[in-house]
Amino acid sequence: MNTLARVNSMPTLFDTFFGPSYATRPYITRYAKPTVSTPAVNVKDTENAYLIDVAAPGAKKENFSLSVNQQVLTLTFKNEEKAEETKDAYVRHEFNFQSFERSFRLPKTVNVEAIKATYTDGILTVELPKMEEPKPEVKQIEIA
Repeated sequence: MNTLARVNSMPTLFDTFFGPSYATRPYITRYAKPTVSTPAVNVKDTENAYLIDVAAPGAKKENFSLSVNQQVLTLTFKNEEKAEETKDAYVRHEFNFQSFERSFRLPKTVNVEAIKATYTDGILTVELPKMEEPKPEVKQIEIA
């Protein structure tokens, strides 16, 4: 197929906005590139802590980073894989970058100083221990 025929077979901007619905466009699947999605996260509220489980099979714990800033927990994952093949007179390099970031607003009852994280069998578990809620103080006022 010549270049002009290929260009004419691509959808126009007009077709993109006013053509068939996004889900039924046949060219979407042909030209779409795979993307890395954010992994599934489960949040569980127990009596003593909140537990966040992140499904990340095949990841290394060194690629994760956790930080807390102004009651916002930020989970970051960055992975860079490099593959190099040298054969005869050529060298082939392939790079694969994967990353995601998730943020969670923490309740004021979370003890930020005692947060723990473990990575076991492809699941990153972040434990957010709860502090005892301060009980309202009842103050007696003398009547003069």
